[in-house]
Amino acid sequence: MNATGDEAEGVAPTIAVESLAAWMDAAGLGPPRAAVEVRYISGGSQNEIYEIRRGDLHAALRIPPPTAPQSRDDGILREWRTIAALDGTDVPHTRAIAVCTDRSVLGRTFYLMGFVDGWSPMDGKGWPEPFLSDLDARPALAYSLVDGIVQLGHVDWQARGLADLGRPDGFHDRQVERWTRFLDRVKGRELPGLDETTEWLSERRPIDFIPGLTHGDYQFANVMFEHGSSGNLAAIVDWEMGTVGDPKLDLAWVVQDWPEDTLQPKGIGYVDITGMPGRSVLVQRYSELSGRQVDDLDYYLVLAKWKLAIVLEQGFQRAGEDPKLVAFGNVVLDLMAGAAELAATSTYR
Repeated sequence: MNATGDEAEGVAPTIAVESLAAWMDAAGLGPPRAAVEVRYISGGSQNEIYEIRRGDLHAALRIPPPTAPQSRDDGILREWRTIAALDGTDVPHTRAIAVCTDRSVLGRTFYLMGFVDGWSPMDGKGWPEPFLSDLDARPALAYSLVDGIVQLGHVDWQARGLADLGRPDGFHDRQVERWTRFLDRVKGRELPGLDETTEWLSERRPIDFIPGLTHGDYQFANVMFEHGSSGNLAAIVDWEMGTVGDPKLDLAWVVQDWPEDTLQPKGIGYVDITGMPGRSVLVQRYSELSGRQVDDLDYYLVLAKWKLAIVLEQGFQRAGEDPKLVAFGNVVLDLMAGAAELAATSTYR
């Protein structure tokens, strides 16, 4: 892979187009020897995404940047396995096209997926119409977000070859130990509320546990919607934390800061959820459609806040002068404080 500059300085990275074209010829992707058009879309420390056009082929290429650790190539393969396994299911997803593990092509493992004809809440333009001006249209977005978790949780992960994607046996028994070890490796400061929350989680387990395919970072930021007024999901994207685990943790990830009254100023920060259903309505919808009980939701909410705080703490500790990662500092403190407060006040035993 050839990096030609720093995105932070306004110069997008590039890839070796001639090498990509040769690989695509060998794989039978697009018209032979036709020009390959490449456009950089987005990127970060974990992955870069490019739009690829060749004849009638319209795809997105996902690849780790040159500076990412070599283990990220294994992560790319995990993502590929997940989206490939979703083909033929009712889960909105990107179409799996091809994967390349030969690092001589672009320097890293990468894959091609179908380009999604849709829009993202993270486009920076706010909600498109009719969702911008018509509050009555917005509930469809929230319902579709929750329905995506339901559909994902219904996937027969064993039949689709994902039995070794995660270790569902003992999933909740490992959470505290695993993420505490992770934090110990990156921790550079005290996190008020950490000890109390960790102890609370160590002493509790959910009422039941039905393993399922999970996204791991499920939220508005990682879905795309169909154009128009339906509010339907076009695709769930960014599978780097996907595994076989507990689908109710995906639900908690969505609603951990979702208020009951969405007409009040408090929201979830990066998107405007004014006019959408309150938390209890979304949780009840999930329960009815998934067939899973939610009486133990507090356990999942505490776990979600605690785990997210730990994940973001890693970013904060390596922030340097990156303003986005620096901003994680206060977010982590708020999340851990929120986890500790909920643990202290919850009646879940």
